[in-house]
Amino acid sequence: MARLAVDDIPAAALARRWGIPQCGVFRTLGSSLDAIHELGAQGAPAGTVVLAEEQTAGRGRDGRTWRSPIGGIWLGMLLRPPFPEAGLLSLRTGLVLADVIDELLGQPRVQLKWPNDVLLDSRKLAGILSEARWQGDAPQWLGLGIGINVANEIPADLTAQAVALHEVLSGVRRIDVLDRLVPALRPLTTHHAPLTDFECAAFARRDWLRGRQIRTPLAGRAAGIRPDGALLVDTGAGTTMVQGGHVELS
Repeated sequence: MARLAVDDIPAAALARRWGIPQCGVFRTLGSSLDAIHELGAQGAPAGTVVLAEEQTAGRGRDGRTWRSPIGGIWLGMLLRPPFPEAGLLSLRTGLVLADVIDELLGQPRVQLKWPNDVLLDSRKLAGILSEARWQGDAPQWLGLGIGINVANEIPADLTAQAVALHEVLSGVRRIDVLDRLVPALRPLTTHHAPLTDFECAAFARRDWLRGRQIRTPLAGRAAGIRPDGALLVDTGAGTTMVQGGHVELS
């Protein structure tokens, strides 16, 4: 694995610092999540982390692109069976990341948009993507991908929709986020049960979507989430659950 540094801290030191088996830091990757899948196929241990200085083919849900220039956090983590359901892992990761950013900001400002967006002042700060790999009916590994705008510049055509942390927290470094985030991710890999009442309440406090009218994946008014991670939608004729999909507002 590549042995570059993050904010002058070598990759080997990062692994010890975060209590993970290994960490690779790459100058350029197509996608940190794709790199995790390659390492999974090669037998890398659970908890392996990959970081890219920049991604040339970063992606979000449903094949959407994610611009990933130098200055952001483009991270992948490898999980081995038994691993959590991908949607629940993404929601729990969002809750952890929201707490990390609020701690850095010193005030509660971060919101979550089901199923995998982290928002700051209603603009996208981070995205989360979980992908499992199976061989027949047997789970092989799961890749957790996280992209966070930290000190990277946001393209001019996206400034109304996206935000970088340095815009509201001058001088913030990637390591400031990573030191809080990566150690908090490891415990999530053992959470296989539905969201607890505490987690559901924590999500509800940050739920950006709740009460808004949406047109996809189902037309109606967003009405929160269930413990299994499904979105609840009030269609006017009743409340229906949606297990996945891309949300678009009406």
